[in-house]
Amino acid sequence: MDNALRLIGLARKGGRIEVGEEPVGAAARAHKARLMVLASDAADNTLRRASHFALSGGAPVLQSPYTKGELGLSVGRSSCAMLALTDHGLAAAFTRKLAAADPERYGETAADLEEKAQRALQRQKEQRRHEKKLERAAAKPWAAPARPAAAGKTAGRRKQERKGPGRGTKRGGGRHVT
Repeated sequence: MDNALRLIGLARKGGRIEVGEEPVGAAARAHKARLMVLASDAADNTLRRASHFALSGGAPVLQSPYTKGELGLSVGRSSCAMLALTDHGLAAAFTRKLAAADPERYGETAADLEEKAQRALQRQKEQRRHEKKLERAAAKPWAAPARPAAAGKTAGRRKQERKGPGRGTKRGGGRHVT
């Protein structure tokens, strides 16, 4: 099995791939597809549908040198005409492998996806730094120092509030109905 097909198998195990026409279309419409791969012996209707998915989702479409059977074996099915990689890094690595074998056909797409993968990696690093910064801030919360209260004033007020008029006095002080 080719190294590029092994990457597709890794993507399947990692849950970073959509296989089949409907899941690929849904991933493209949701802007989750990073690269759509077609089998070399895919039907004309499949090519047309994939190009429509690419227009709606903005993901490049590659017609791979692999047949439906070869792509199907790499994803654990009997055949597969269309699949979408949903991870920037895996899409870049897959096109890099294809560009090594045929730079004329896949070189431009590989360079474009490599650039997108680098930008995505940079965003992930910035997000991690931000999350660590928030964690450090939460671990050391800043609190204003408490002001010392006057001992006599607050205690007396609380007692008066609790007593209320006519309650808790020695003389009675309340109304007596006879």
